[in-house]
Amino acid sequence: MKVLVINSGSSSLKAQLMETDTNEVLAKAYCQRIGLDKAFMEYKTSEKRVIEHDMPTHKEAFELLFATIVDKEIGVISSLDEVKAVGHRMVNFGEKYNKSIVVTEEIYNDLQKCVHFAPLHNPPALIGIRNCMDLMPDKKNVAVFDTAFHATMPEKAYMYAIPYEFYSENKIRRYGAHGTSHRYIAMKCAEIMGDLKGKKIISCHLGSGSSVCAIKDGICVDTSMGFTPLAGLVMGTRSGDIDPSVIKDIMNIKDISIDETINLLNKKSGAVGLCGYSDMRDIEANFADPKAKLTFDMMVYSIKKYIGSYAAAMNGVDAIVFTAGIGERDEKMREAVCQDMEYLGLEFDAEKNITMHKPFDLIQDYSKPSSKVRVYRIPTDEEYIIAMDTATLAK
Repeated sequence: MKVLVINSGSSSLKAQLMETDTNEVLAKAYCQRIGLDKAFMEYKTSEKRVIEHDMPTHKEAFELLFATIVDKEIGVISSLDEVKAVGHRMVNFGEKYNKSIVVTEEIYNDLQKCVHFAPLHNPPALIGIRNCMDLMPDKKNVAVFDTAFHATMPEKAYMYAIPYEFYSENKIRRYGAHGTSHRYIAMKCAEIMGDLKGKKIISCHLGSGSSVCAIKDGICVDTSMGFTPLAGLVMGTRSGDIDPSVIKDIMNIKDISIDETINLLNKKSGAVGLCGYSDMRDIEANFADPKAKLTFDMMVYSIKKYIGSYAAAMNGVDAIVFTAGIGERDEKMREAVCQDMEYLGLEFDAEKNITMHKPFDLIQDYSKPSSKVRVYRIPTDEEYIIAMDTATLAK
């Protein structure tokens, strides 16, 4: 079955056409600068092209995408009839939407009421669904939620210690994010380790946005991100965990509103706030700058703390997995995180970490044979999860 996977942003549109029977990626597209000057689409099949095209709204971006994949010269299908369904990446639409679902008009209207759970991500995701429903009315649209994998967390893990009414009436709780990535990691660990019953895995999704997930018996029991993706680790531009009282002081010092302060914590904090760099390659290239080295150390420290706390919560750990851009590609980060973890029975093989670093698309084991804890590098594939869920629900 051919499935189109969509990730719609405020000024961008990422798409991937997959053949789910063979897991083959037929084409990738990335529309950028939607609504701005000099809009263009990167289009990749066997070769990569850049197509400049005016895209005042997402509608024009989708029209360009559809026209390109059926183009006689560079397309990969002869007609849109070959596309059987569309899967959409959705971030957080609250407790009610805790599993993938076919979107009807009724459900679409209900999703509109849940935009506040992720106000930056949810509106463009709904725009993506609306455009696909309008431009391809005969296709099923499936919403796949980042939070779904974390729906198995127990109350003691997802509740906040604030008046209970905020949960019972407003559903304020920990939801987590990157759930499709952590779910993929659990699936791949089952292929490597066998039945996950009794197994304890800590999945470290490390990228511009980062999160750690505790997986026991194949399901999520805790995760570092909270009500929004702002909580948890020190990230590229996000502060991670912070004393809420700091917010008041920032507002007073800068004389800014609460919305401006949350924007500062989301987009101007983390690594970029500490040293001016948000990309790990730039941070590591500038270790001569004490602030850059401090930033790296703080990021490592925050990951190590979550690994330690989840090992304590699960009464041990059988495998630690590194995934996403930094986790998959940064050998320095992996080695730094795994140092001084002998108390867990972890014996990290620093030589393997370097010699078996590339190619990046391979699963690697960076632990010594005698290690009680396996250390894996597993490339994530969130689009695969979205495509599989979509194909299942579209049958």
